[in-house]
Amino acid sequence: MRRYLLSAAALVSMAGAAHADDQSLTVAGITIYGVVDMGIQYETHGAPLNDYFLTGTEELIQKNAHKSLWTATPSNLGQSKIGIKGAEDLVDGLTGIFRLETFFNPTSGNISDALKSMTQNNGRPLDQQTSNADSSIAGQMFNSAAIVGLSSPRWGTGTFGRQTGLLADGVAKYDPLAASNAFSPIGWSGAAAGSGDTQDRRFDNSLKYLDQFGPVRAGAMYKFSGYGGSAYSAYEFDLGADYAHFSVDGFYAKIKDAINLTSPLTAVQVAQLPALGFSSDTAVTGTVSDNETFSLMALYDAGKPKAFFGYEHIEFGNPSHPLQSGFDDIGGYTLVFPTNNAYAKHKILQIYWLGAKYAVTPKFDVSGAWYHYDQNSYATGANAGCTTTVAGNCAGSLNALSLVLDYHFSKRFDSYAGAMWSQVLDGLGSGYFHNNNIAPTVGLRFTF
Repeated sequence: MRRYLLSAAALVSMAGAAHADDQSLTVAGITIYGVVDMGIQYETHGAPLNDYFLTGTEELIQKNAHKSLWTATPSNLGQSKIGIKGAEDLVDGLTGIFRLETFFNPTSGNISDALKSMTQNNGRPLDQQTSNADSSIAGQMFNSAAIVGLSSPRWGTGTFGRQTGLLADGVAKYDPLAASNAFSPIGWSGAAAGSGDTQDRRFDNSLKYLDQFGPVRAGAMYKFSGYGGSAYSAYEFDLGADYAHFSVDGFYAKIKDAINLTSPLTAVQVAQLPALGFSSDTAVTGTVSDNETFSLMALYDAGKPKAFFGYEHIEFGNPSHPLQSGFDDIGGYTLVFPTNNAYAKHKILQIYWLGAKYAVTPKFDVSGAWYHYDQNSYATGANAGCTTTVAGNCAGSLNALSLVLDYHFSKRFDSYAGAMWSQVLDGLGSGYFHNNNIAPTVGLRFTF
């Protein structure tokens, strides 16, 4: 069977050739690239901007959202970043490749660090907190990617280092809003891309392999045990195909000791830190679980109109290897108060999305999407089977609607305007000040 592969090395080489005439920073196969994205936003129910949080604000309704506000906001349509990538021909048909990439917040100039946004809010009441949430982006020098590998049209592409998982790659491809921070709940929150826990959107010390056989593609990924984010191994698989205007992929993921930092430390927990020998600047708390995910995503591309669909089934169970207080989490942060027994009954989270994108003109796109989350009741005891806001482990749901207009003045410069409405109900809205948020945003993006 004849085989076809557009390798990562080929993409790098093509980018260099394409940019040669427009004087981009490409020399001898080495390319410097980046995105700067900034905007202005209104939120009906939000929390103030945080200078380190990678999305800046909480467009998706969160527990600490307590007031309406106008604010500057970074990385709305696309993540602000700077990177360097390259390729070097080794022998006939074999190329060495690398990529180093960092996310930053253009509103403050800081390297993005979601875990710092949480520790800054340690001990603060909900109504005094700034925007914060967990993420795989935790202030690392190359917090987005640091990979090296080999690529061949015949044997495929293999990379090693810190890199996105296959499930995250699928979400980026099949989300109608391309996993944008301001307009997509599966972009703003890494649960869909990280098999339930956003720290596993990317894996340190991981191997990733991709290949294509005619219209069929396959991928596999393995994270070695004992390194930050997950104490034990993780693996993911992808099988997909293209036919006519259709593209479809199925994914499977298994994560052991996934860490979900649920909130900043309470004032009581902060008071306990000195006796335990930990600092509030680096101490975090969260839930540990073993997660399993099945997912199906599809795309219909008819040129101007494109239609998107996605479904995920994520199951959370108690960890097979409970983590102890003092575990070294990603980015130099320390898990001080781990919860290893949250899932006496397994939690099941189902995520659905539908959407479309239409090119009105070659420079003007309109995108819209609907997103829905369903959580079962995994409560036991007096709350077993609950479907109210009495506890976070009751059955609950999240709904979101988004609409975005994007106009390209040139190849590298575009402007956008859009809004996301989000709402949480029952268990997923437990402990919230408000159960909904509307976040209209306008902004500018420069890509190089």
